[in-house]
Amino acid sequence: MTKIDHDLMLLLGGLFGILVIASVIGGGLALWSSREKSNATIDNLNARIRSWWMMCIVCVIAVIAGPVGAVILFAVMSFLALREFITLIPTHRSDHGVLFCCFFVFMPVQYALIGGQWYGLFSVFIPVYVFLFLPACIALAGDTTHFLERTAKIQWGMLLTVFALSHAPALLMLDIPEYKDQNIKLLLFLMIVVQMSDVLQYVFGKLFGKHPIVPKLSPNKTVEGFVGGVVASVLLGISLFWVTPFSPWEAGLMSLAMTLMGFIGGLCMSAMKRDSGVKDFGGIIGGHGGMLDRIDSLCFAAPIFFHLTRYFYT
Repeated sequence: MTKIDHDLMLLLGGLFGILVIASVIGGGLALWSSREKSNATIDNLNARIRSWWMMCIVCVIAVIAGPVGAVILFAVMSFLALREFITLIPTHRSDHGVLFCCFFVFMPVQYALIGGQWYGLFSVFIPVYVFLFLPACIALAGDTTHFLERTAKIQWGMLLTVFALSHAPALLMLDIPEYKDQNIKLLLFLMIVVQMSDVLQYVFGKLFGKHPIVPKLSPNKTVEGFVGGVVASVLLGISLFWVTPFSPWEAGLMSLAMTLMGFIGGLCMSAMKRDSGVKDFGGIIGGHGGMLDRIDSLCFAAPIFFHLTRYFYT
């Protein structure tokens, strides 16, 4: 179980304090709008806030449970995200064996390597061994129809939902001088900055958004929302430097890298949904869509944050 020190208590208290404030504001807006007429934006906002309560409680319980709890949490998230991903791509009956291995062999092995802190194999298991194994198995099945398309999409799903996302709990294996047994705060720092960046970009976009960045792809992502969300998230990261091994300006640069990668992740996933003709990847999280809708930014930000931290601080 994770040791709850003063800094961690303060961080968690601040997180739930923000949720309380958001709930009060959302409830007030809902009460005000009910006197006039139903407002879809306010209803969606309150659905998102309720979902945030659920997600934060689950995450905090897993984090407090210690490294094993964090690894299990992200393994479950990977499983749900990969399932949503696979439902959108054309697969054949001959792919079922490969998909079984992805869900019940490769994914558990990847997270077991993190739990065992085996960095050398964790970093190459999927992008080398699994990536070579997948096309070989599909070829051996003898079904050549759309072979390249099917192989590439399954590989992309594994890379995004398992390999990339697994870098978040992998932060717990880093040996950072003068930061021993505190890596759980680094994981929370990553999750808070990336997820708050999504929220803040949404809020600034709703309040001030006028110029879409990529109108044909995601008209709701605006220049004003992007700039406001990134700046606010960087300032948030700087304000949380005390839970990290970074100085204030280093925390700001790390936050900038995470928010930029998170934004790119959101755009890429929007492109995939647009190509597939769906609004959300799923409906498991009320107000947020599916698991992959919620962690698209984290999938892109986690590997960059992990390797920047490992390169400069270990």
